[in-house]
Amino acid sequence: MEVKDSNGTLLSDGDSVKLIKDLKVKGSSITLKRGTVVKNIRLTDDEEEVDCRVDKVNIVLKTCFLQKM
Repeated sequence: MEVKDSNGTLLSDGDSVKLIKDLKVKGSSITLKRGTVVKNIRLTDDEEEVDCRVDKVNIVLKTCFLQKM
């Protein structure tokens, strides 16, 4: 399975990515700002989603909002 970011670059476990858009987190008052760097991502069974930890909270992000660093 190939997981790609918004630019088509391949992602793998442990990569660092940054957000290309402000995102509101459902079920929380957290808003992730554009340009936020997320380190050490983990791939999931879905090629359009990655699991990560931001501000001590585990969340799942869509790859269409990510850019590899």
